[in-house]
Amino acid sequence: MNTQSLSRYRAEWFGGAHAARRDILAGMVGTFALIPEVIAFSFVAGIDPEVGLFASFVIGIVIAFAGGRPAMISGAAGSVALVAAALVHAYGLQYLLAATVLAGLFQIAFGLARLHVLMRFVSRSVRTGFVNALAILIFSAQVPQMLGVTWHTYAMIGLGLGIIYLLPRWTNAIPSPLICIVVLTAISIAFPMPLRVVADLGALPRGLPWPAWPQVPLSWAMLATIAPYALAMAAVGLLESMMTARVVDDLTESTSCKARECTGLGLANMAAGLFGGIAGCGMIGQTVGNVRYGGRGRLSTLVAGMFLLIVMVPLRPWVAQVPVAALVAIMIMVSASTFSWRSLRDLGRHPKVSGVVMLATVVVTVATHDLSMGVAVGVLLSEVFFAFKVTRLMDVQVEYQADTDTRLYRVSGQVFFASAEIFAERFELRDTARKATIDLTGAHLWDITAVGALEDVVSAMRRHGMSVEVLGLNQASAILVDRHAPLMRDFAV
Repeated sequence: MNTQSLSRYRAEWFGGAHAARRDILAGMVGTFALIPEVIAFSFVAGIDPEVGLFASFVIGIVIAFAGGRPAMISGAAGSVALVAAALVHAYGLQYLLAATVLAGLFQIAFGLARLHVLMRFVSRSVRTGFVNALAILIFSAQVPQMLGVTWHTYAMIGLGLGIIYLLPRWTNAIPSPLICIVVLTAISIAFPMPLRVVADLGALPRGLPWPAWPQVPLSWAMLATIAPYALAMAAVGLLESMMTARVVDDLTESTSCKARECTGLGLANMAAGLFGGIAGCGMIGQTVGNVRYGGRGRLSTLVAGMFLLIVMVPLRPWVAQVPVAALVAIMIMVSASTFSWRSLRDLGRHPKVSGVVMLATVVVTVATHDLSMGVAVGVLLSEVFFAFKVTRLMDVQVEYQADTDTRLYRVSGQVFFASAEIFAERFELRDTARKATIDLTGAHLWDITAVGALEDVVSAMRRHGMSVEVLGLNQASAILVDRHAPLMRDFAV
């Protein structure tokens, strides 16, 4: 690690006394926001709550040191649980732990191969749709906690929201969600009322996690069984983490090392599997909450993991009494702050295709509860619309020069697999002119499909007795022609 990297790493940990206090308090808020979602996704995956909670503790500790995005909270939740559910149902928990370790190895390999650059193909419209869908899913996850309950629950949620939104008008010394948890817990203990508490969500762990190798047979058959699940878990986890990291980049107006985040998440998931936990990824709701309440450094991520362990074991009797209404109020706030309200106004201002991509990402994500599926559909639509747009920008202008009996074709724009066919159709292959000149000064050939189309056009013209000359190839296009269409060297200048 060079001096510049070391200085940046030190700043990410120790940004000053005020920053440290802010990170600690924001991390504690993130812990309480973490618990209900981890428990809920543990049930989705078909595992005991302690498996998800232990994994979140381990992931939080490791990612704080090894991750590439400070202030991002990662845990055992998200679409990874949907992939894990099928494996648990078919083969049991131990196979899931082995798949978690293998998924971590895959993610390390992805990071070392710098495959994070694929995120550049995710457009802003897809990212906005991703964020909006997450906000809707976060809110919808709270709805079951508000059904079939007494008025006391609604009153406590209302009081919690009042504390969260009104307290910052007087002071920001302590994050208002933390005050919300303390006040609502104190009220529920002092004045017993029919309220659901954290203990009702599932059994909390009673001891510390210990490392152990998954109890599976070490064989090629076992590896062949878990490999597809591990690869899916690795891909889904990285996708969610990269999207979450990008959201934090935008919120904090800073940059992060995505390749390091890939390898860091891989190390964290390997550790989680060895400590008896499920694979995890970046958690958008908890991360946004952490950032909104001042978390900026790695300390907030570390505190979220460490405090989760303290909450799970030493403080278990007290945490078990925290009313779920307090957590619901916090997550409603996170949902409202996560949603990009500006995007609704922009629907009428931005190009229609951008709106279609954003809405499609939201609809598919909410309908399937699968973030990776929504992003995949959004990216696919973006690429289709992009291909159509670039195709329309390609043009061929035709001019006849009578003094030399020459048909001049001036090509402009991008010629690639999506526009190559249209490019070829613009040429008159049975022209009566004696000579044809193809001017590519304003064009660029992107791939072998474009080169093949040009070669076919030139060959057809020559077969019909025309003299063909190709002008204006830029350096990159000329290299492609030289490599993949060597017969054109004689007439390309």
